[in-house]
Amino acid sequence: MKLYEVFAPARFVSGLVSDDLSTGFLIVNAALVAFGIWCYVSPVRSGWPSARGLAWFWVVLELGNGVGHLVLAAFRGGYFPGVATAPLLILAAIGLGVLMLREPKGTVSTRWHPFLC
Repeated sequence: MKLYEVFAPARFVSGLVSDDLSTGFLIVNAALVAFGIWCYVSPVRSGWPSARGLAWFWVVLELGNGVGHLVLAAFRGGYFPGVATAPLLILAAIGLGVLMLREPKGTVSTRWHPFLC
């Protein structure tokens, strides 16, 4: 069972980039990972003023994604695609959020996870 087969928003977004939902899902997820890498390489490492905002975007995105998968699995009463990795997303989001809260306002640390801004 694939997420884009059972979750309408994933199916919709995948279909926006390809008629083959599997390919569309892969492209969208690869683009998200590439964006995360770019955020770390450019805004965070270069100390852009927007880096903190981008990092908080990733905290919210990962936290929402992780919690969403767990909630959907609970409502379904069993396995839901992505539920196995959801705790990792939640831990990464919490870890990044804690690191940012420890940083003085207006500063950016390159200690943040390399796949997150």
